[in-house]
Amino acid sequence: MARALPATQNNHLILTIMMTLQKLITIYILFLTVSLCIGCELFTQKQPPAKVLKKRTKPAATGYHFENPIDWLKKNSTTQQKNIVLAVNRTDSSHLAKMDSILVPNDLTGDIEFYLPFPFYVESLKHIHKIIFFSYPSQTFAAYENGELLYTGPTNMGRKADPTPAGLYYCNWKAEQTTSTFNDEWELKWNFNIENKLGIGFHQYELPGYPASHSCLRLLEKDARLLYNWADQWMLDNNENLLAKGTPVIVFGEYMFDAPKPWLQLVHHPHALDINESALEQLSSPFILEIEQQQNKTTAIQYKKK
Repeated sequence: MARALPATQNNHLILTIMMTLQKLITIYILFLTVSLCIGCELFTQKQPPAKVLKKRTKPAATGYHFENPIDWLKKNSTTQQKNIVLAVNRTDSSHLAKMDSILVPNDLTGDIEFYLPFPFYVESLKHIHKIIFFSYPSQTFAAYENGELLYTGPTNMGRKADPTPAGLYYCNWKAEQTTSTFNDEWELKWNFNIENKLGIGFHQYELPGYPASHSCLRLLEKDARLLYNWADQWMLDNNENLLAKGTPVIVFGEYMFDAPKPWLQLVHHPHALDINESALEQLSSPFILEIEQQQNKTTAIQYKKK
């Protein structure tokens, strides 16, 4: 028969086992704690930083009214106020003064982006390095970088007889000054070609306040120069073979030539022309794959040059 251990030995054995288990549990808890901390740190490192958008000054009030341009120009002289009113009326300084009446915001203390229709951020474009939109209905443009609105302003696009075709384009070549293919007496400043065969591009030229071009996308000089310096040209091999296309440009919508100017309705409906994030996402979604492919080509070429 097996001999039973004395009670004191039994108690000592039980105490030893319990102490050993307690140490093992302590080590296990410590291991879990360290693992969780490391995991949290790695998880935090993998997360992209939160998008910090440019700070913008919002006007205290939203609304518009009509004024006589001469009267308004006499009492408003700041560059900011003038730029906003030019943009709202889709015109330039020389044509503003000639108008019978002009559209004026009730509050001119905000940044220009608050008076034009494009959204400040588009999540679906966060991986697109650069892209430009031209809205035919609202006669405005917007430039985005990784989904954030950088520049926006007025444009005058193709007239009724020569409408600007909607669709996806890319920035090709550029010239600080060139001559129009339609009329060799027309000098175009800060010209960026987007359709080589048809001669379509965006550039500085007079803005009468409605679509008046021969398919091109007219801009104020300050805006034309900004886009000229910001957008990327195509990439060529020995100035002949196309290696990669430049910054994508999307022209969209239709203009009702026989109706009143769309922006005049802002007097009664201040947000009538607003383009929300969802709308831009839907407009760009058919082209995103192609745009990303072209973007990857450009990135690969740039990497090889390093």
